[in-house]
Amino acid sequence: MLWRIYLVLIAALFFWSCNDDNQLEDEISKIDIDVVIERFDKAIEQAEPQDLYRLQAAYPFLFSKRIPDSVWVKRITDTLQDALLSEVVSAFRDFSQVEVDIKRLFQHFKYYDKTFRVPRVIALTNDVAYRDKTIVTDTIVLVALDNYLGKDHKFYQNIPRYITANMQPKNIVPDIAEGFAVNYVFQSQKRTFLDEMIYQGKLLYFKDVMTPFISDHEKIGYTQEQLNWAEANESAIWSYFVERELLYSTDSKLVNRFIVDAPFSKFYLELDNESPGRVGQYIGWQIVRAYAMRTEEDVLTILQKEPQEIFNKSKFKPRK
Repeated sequence: MLWRIYLVLIAALFFWSCNDDNQLEDEISKIDIDVVIERFDKAIEQAEPQDLYRLQAAYPFLFSKRIPDSVWVKRITDTLQDALLSEVVSAFRDFSQVEVDIKRLFQHFKYYDKTFRVPRVIALTNDVAYRDKTIVTDTIVLVALDNYLGKDHKFYQNIPRYITANMQPKNIVPDIAEGFAVNYVFQSQKRTFLDEMIYQGKLLYFKDVMTPFISDHEKIGYTQEQLNWAEANESAIWSYFVERELLYSTDSKLVNRFIVDAPFSKFYLELDNESPGRVGQYIGWQIVRAYAMRTEEDVLTILQKEPQEIFNKSKFKPRK
């Protein structure tokens, strides 16, 4: 009999939680903001050399004074640039879903940060400089669409597969969200492995709050199978870190082994090839989530907390 009462209580709590979440999302969806994606990529594709001055007037921040106009004229008439722009314009002829999701992202920003002002969002190309897929400032968001053509695109043949896996249209909004998250997060230091994990966990928790319409595996840039692996091995990963006394280590190699983008994480065990990269980010995410569950602090306050306080108060226990 007791177990039936227990199940009823769990179901009721789940229902109330879902209902609260739905009410919150409904409230956020009613926030009135206007988002327009400016297609600089299209403007350049259609431009003739005589159009250069018009473009410079409309987008002065994209034209460095150190680069002479002759370079831009050559770029406008270059056949390789034509091919790149043609691929981008063709792939993103319909940009409506991305625009909808960017608006939803900005509505969440506005809900949690009353000082937020909608920036100009400009789509362009950057010669597949995939380390700078998005650039975020208080007033401008630049999205280099040639970095989102699909993981198997012909332009990406010389880029490692674990990187191109996240060069898809679905990665645009998570990347923009992370660009903003970096500007909100504060830590006085990132000295230890734990500091670094929690910093990365903050970035991912920010996505939890600001992009609830995006799946967890897309937030962290995993496939669903990779996320399943991390969840199934969460306890083993945590035990590895604790038993080898890695949490407070200042060994910089740990960042390369478990934090930065890589084809797999480096435990130096047989399971390495089964693992996704960046499992340190995943563990940091779970620690910050555990902390958030134990406090009533809003997301922007959590992003300002020091790692040790988050870790201590999270009482983190990995899933079995």
